[in-house]
Amino acid sequence: MQLSTPVVAGRMFARWCQENFFAYMMQHYDIDGLVQYGVEELPGTVCVVNPAWRVADQRVRQTRGQLQTLEIQAGQMAMDQGADVLKCAQLHQRMEQVGSDLEELRQRRKGISRKIALSELPEAERPNQLRPLRKALVDTVKMIAYRAETALVGLLRRHLNKPEDGRGLIRELFSASADIVPDPQAGTLTIQIHPMACSAHDKAIGALLMELTAAQYKHPQTQALMIFQMA
Repeated sequence: MQLSTPVVAGRMFARWCQENFFAYMMQHYDIDGLVQYGVEELPGTVCVVNPAWRVADQRVRQTRGQLQTLEIQAGQMAMDQGADVLKCAQLHQRMEQVGSDLEELRQRRKGISRKIALSELPEAERPNQLRPLRKALVDTVKMIAYRAETALVGLLRRHLNKPEDGRGLIRELFSASADIVPDPQAGTLTIQIHPMACSAHDKAIGALLMELTAAQYKHPQTQALMIFQMA
């Protein structure tokens, strides 16, 4: 099946987006970091790639690569009118030998099960897995934080001369110092952000904070109206 150019391009761009996402999450959210130590055994019924099949497949790939290299050399000799006839014959003989070896390796690989149950592996070769529950929870929180960051970037970019600086400035906002001033009588909670690195950033962040205040968000526990402003 041959895919059309727009379909191939769309899938390539989608893959690039995924790679960029995980690269960003690893750099700024440590999504590949461990949150706890310890492993647990996998059930014996879980199927994994057979180590013997993996070795056989590697040999097939290596031999196929050798054959492709020889075929390229043969094509170059065929285009060279002054090529040595003896060398051409030796090269074709080598190609036949490698081709025969490749077919034999393929037959061996075919006779090996690609996947087997863990219970069929020697105990020393059985893989374990990291305890997944806490890791899954922490990764979920990190992805929610990324979604919130992305939403704030979308609001901030309209206030920047260089929209590409938006994500970096939001990261700076998240790590900035702030004063929290509750007012129980007025039912408000004021968050005063300390100044950024430059006045242009202060202006952009100030505009963003005004938008957040206008949205009238309330504290989830006290229901106090949250007011965001620059200190």
